[in-house]
Amino acid sequence: MVKNAFIPIISQEKKEENPGSVEFQVFNFTNKIRRLTSHLELHQKDYLSQRGLRKILGKRQRLLSYLSKKNGIRYKKLINQLDIRESQIR
Repeated sequence: MVKNAFIPIISQEKKEENPGSVEFQVFNFTNKIRRLTSHLELHQKDYLSQRGLRKILGKRQRLLSYLSKKNGIRYKKLINQLDIRESQIR
């Protein structure tokens, strides 16, 4: 398992930005999701990690829907930058 492979890219880009911003929170949730996904590939019956993954996915989805309603340009830029699929339900 590659630990924190995605974090250095984000920390270089977002050092000067507000850690409470929607983009920064989505970055952090995406890192956690990728780490948990790689963990669950090895440990398929870790149900507590599965539950945590579902909770983080829900939080990220709510933030992304908020961002898409408030500012569509920032939403599209963030989706493309993180290589996330666009939500079907908004």
